Amino acid sequence: SVSLPHKKHISIQRQLADLEKLADLSEGEFTSAESQNTDQHVAAGKKPCPLCPEEKFKACYSHKLHRHLQNLHWKVSVEFEGYRMCICHLPCRPVKPNLIGDQSSTKMGAHYHCIICSATITRRTDMIGHIKRHVNKGETESRYIAAPAPKSSHEVLKEADTDVQVLPNYSTPQKSDSYFNPKMKLNRQLIFCALAVLAEERNPLECLDAFGATGIMGLQWAKHLGNSVKVTINDFNENSVTMIQENCHLNKMKVMMNPKEEDDCDETMEEGEENVGIIDVTKMDANVIMHLRSFDFIHLDPFGTAVNYLDSAFRNVRNLGIVSVTSTDISSLYAKAQHVAQRHYSCNVVRTEYYKELAARIVVAAVARAAARCNKGIEVLLAVALEHFVLVVVRVLRGPSPADDSVKKIRYLIHCQWCEERIFQEGNMVEENPYRQLPCDCHGSMPGKTAVELGPLWSGSLFNTGFLRRMLFEAVQHGLDEIQPLVKTLICEAECTTLKQFSIHGPASQNKQEECGVFIKTPDTFIHHTYMHTPCGLC
Repeated sequence: SVSLPHKKHISIQRQLADLEKLADLSEGEFTSAESQNTDQHVAAGKKPCPLCPEEKFKACYSHKLHRHLQNLHWKVSVEFEGYRMCICHLPCRPVKPNLIGDQSSTKMGAHYHCIICSATITRRTDMIGHIKRHVNKGETESRYIAAPAPKSSHEVLKEADTDVQVLPNYSTPQKSDSYFNPKMKLNRQLIFCALAVLAEERNPLECLDAFGATGIMGLQWAKHLGNSVKVTINDFNENSVTMIQENCHLNKMKVMMNPKEEDDCDETMEEGEENVGIIDVTKMDANVIMHLRSFDFIHLDPFGTAVNYLDSAFRNVRNLGIVSVTSTDISSLYAKAQHVAQRHYSCNVVRTEYYKELAARIVVAAVARAAARCNKGIEVLLAVALEHFVLVVVRVLRGPSPADDSVKKIRYLIHCQWCEERIFQEGNMVEENPYRQLPCDCHGSMPGKTAVELGPLWSGSLFNTGFLRRMLFEAVQHGLDEIQPLVKTLICEAECTTLKQFSIHGPASQNKQEECGVFIKTPDTFIHHTYMHTPCGLC
């Protein structure tokens, strides 16, 4: 049975005349009443306000009731698609009762009735914000008014041959469930290249996008890497999960809500339409799904810091798998909010000329500590600090020995505030004069304390040259032209070179690369590039 729409509340009207009809006021009744003497009216001519109780506004004559409706109810109404939600004083929303002696009195509060969801809101500003949130989420169809469904407010965006539909204000995470940031395109391409390299080592890979939002990243993985990856897109927000499912169908992907349904056909797909991949869409807290299932590749990109999810990520990640972490809390990482960095990362940080490298080492140190708590070590494959984010990609090495080796690389940094010279502190013993470790002589020539202790930070390497070369090869193979200059710069940073002619893969005798003590075969393909070195602040 189909439920018919309910009748709208009497406080929701299109025109003031409609509101006056509720009080049985004719158009000329209140004007003629003003010209007559009020003593000539009888009690039967008085009429009550349809939106106020008797104890608040007593029955009055037509001209006074008209002014009351116009000034009290209509002028402070909230407009939406031709309707006015007038303020209502009826006992629809009782407030907390007050005890007066032995009697209890319940005071009725003024409020508005939402035309969309029937909620009662007390303040006009709150009502306006409430309606705006409905519009931002695409919820513009009233459950009270039998009107045709409005046009879809979804906007379709395209990136790397992948279509995604987003809601209004998609670039503002506080106002939209389907957050999509076009400025993070480089981030998504870097992560894709890292996953493509891992897919060449072993497949099929089980990979997780823990914070899917629109699902753009997981869709790109499944669309371009095909059967070599088994993609899981997760999000805790129900509206985002619905949007991810719609985007999967938009890209002709099969949605699998239950892993046991992998062999079943998706009834929502049209007949004769071919699926190019299967995507598992889940609605869980990111910590929960990473505790329940094991993955070869995990990407964390929460809004802000990722420290709350690192322990869960390293709990079940497979050996020699990859964990990528995108941190967008740049205000704390770039030393603009030092107290937040202390709270999230237990790290002392100041603004320096190499603040981006400092931010990358802060995140890597947090990742290494989380991995060590799960008896796992890490090898940093790449670290990128740009304007909007800090990306760290690490390979997981299972065992207590790699964990101990990683923890030993977390050290304090001695930083000179005069000349910006710095050096990692040697050993754990307390020195009488730690300034002697600095190569500068500012402490002797300048008054007061000239250096500060920053950290703890990651003191090891931030790049793996072999992995970066294979990432460049995958970027060329998949036609990702925008990311290639950045990957070339990272290779230069890793090798500390300024001008170099190189091949992505060496000759046939060098087609095996060693990473973490593991030899990995690479194709015998030659692609030569010549480029100038552009420093990025991470060398």
